[in-house]
Amino acid sequence: MKDNIILITLLCVGTASAFTLPLLVELPHGKLRGRDNEGYYSYESIPYAEPPLGDLRFEAPQKYDRQWNEIFDATMPPVRCMQWTQFIHQEDKLTGSEDCLTVSIYKPKNSSRTTFPVLAYVHGGCFMFGGQIEDGHEPIMAEGNLIVVKIGYRLGPLGFLSTGDSQIPGNNGLKDQRLALQWIKENIASFGGEPENIMVFGYSAGAAAVHLQMLQEDFEDLAKVAVTISGNALNPWVVQEGGRRRAFEMGRIVGCGLLSTSLDLKNCLKSKDAEQIVTAVRQFLVFGYVPFTPFGPVVEPEDATNPIITQHPIEIIKSGKFAQVPWLISNAQEDGIYNAASLLARQPNGKELIEELNSRWFELAPHLFFYRDSMKTIEEMDERSRELRQEYLGNQSFSVDNYIDVERIFTDILFVNGTKRSIDLHRRIGKSPVYGYVYDNPTDLGNFFWLAKRNDIQSGTGHGDDFYHIFENELTKPWRPDEMLISKNLIKMLEQFIQSDNGSLRYDNCEFPDNVGKEKIQLLSIKRSSCGIIELS
Repeated sequence: MKDNIILITLLCVGTASAFTLPLLVELPHGKLRGRDNEGYYSYESIPYAEPPLGDLRFEAPQKYDRQWNEIFDATMPPVRCMQWTQFIHQEDKLTGSEDCLTVSIYKPKNSSRTTFPVLAYVHGGCFMFGGQIEDGHEPIMAEGNLIVVKIGYRLGPLGFLSTGDSQIPGNNGLKDQRLALQWIKENIASFGGEPENIMVFGYSAGAAAVHLQMLQEDFEDLAKVAVTISGNALNPWVVQEGGRRRAFEMGRIVGCGLLSTSLDLKNCLKSKDAEQIVTAVRQFLVFGYVPFTPFGPVVEPEDATNPIITQHPIEIIKSGKFAQVPWLISNAQEDGIYNAASLLARQPNGKELIEELNSRWFELAPHLFFYRDSMKTIEEMDERSRELRQEYLGNQSFSVDNYIDVERIFTDILFVNGTKRSIDLHRRIGKSPVYGYVYDNPTDLGNFFWLAKRNDIQSGTGHGDDFYHIFENELTKPWRPDEMLISKNLIKMLEQFIQSDNGSLRYDNCEFPDNVGKEKIQLLSIKRSSCGIIELS
């Protein structure tokens, strides 16, 4: 009888250990405890930097170096970084916290693996909004072959305000990402991740951020491959001019007065409530949520501390001084839907917003297409606006009837042109593989319907239609059978890309062409039930 009791006790201890050990992880800071989510484990809201509060606001992130005397609770969902978001349907669009510099880790249960490749995810949101909690990792967890790490980083004015000098050089959101990537490289093995097999993956503004990270030569020490979905550093909304003007305008709006030095401005802004600064974003919007990136990446002065970029990305690429890692870049067939669809929303007077462009085109076009601060004179801006309208609409007026033509302006100017130029420059100057695809398979419930607030107009393949089959959004469900298959194929493509020894890449039965050394740009076209190579003239 006594032997039986001992045996039962040992069995219970063994079962408890098997249940507990995957949830307990030891780091240099101490131990943390995660959560069992049936199909996967999660370890959320782990700090990688000191909270950017008080005197640390508008400063580069400082590495988190505290010790935990007790087990750290890693079961709390991550909070959004403080933001004025487009995706709140009310006048007050403020949400999130200033204390938000954390990573969240999701590890599948797969008894056939002891370690996993790692997908480090940089979320989108125009550098203004979004967060770790926005995009669901469940499809990747269901496949069971990748650890996902989501990165929180500062947004809007708290992350990207810049005076153009060493006082507030800007790009703190990008510096947050870089510190997080260093944390992942150093610590992911403790969670069963493979530090030698890390993919840095971004969508939209997150994709542009990943491309900017790639322009650091030592990025190849942090990542094996990179993937950018519908965004890159050469899109016109990414690296902008006019940051100093906007910084001092922010100071005026929040009550700092008309200051003359950057140091005075920084000291004043540090004394203000974060909520007041972020809410002031609405004063920089001229039309709905336009421009959608009033605060984003800038070229930093060379005397900035640990700058991300001190030249425009085009000049960095031309210099050849960027990381040599295999790279996949993409766009959706009608990426411009994200920006154009909101023009179809009906106003209280029953008219669509698109009709406003007939009387306000020369006023709004520079904000819509981000040349407001790159042109020296009003005459230059007007000429650019005139050229765009003539090229895409001819003598037509702006109306619902020619919405598709208007949408094409947004697709080309804000997404496609930058994608082509990025591929062209990297393939000519770089040495590592450069792959690209165009996704063309409209979802039934994409961004178009949320932004246009109507379903009586046929939509094409919009911004995020492929991405949301990797990181799901409940607003896009239920999926059709073809979308479920595409989801599996896209995730398998990423798994193989991370683990490839030679940087090769496949989608389903189609091999991606490497653009390095090619006479013409070659992309993979991914459609509902097929894939194939297309060549750009």
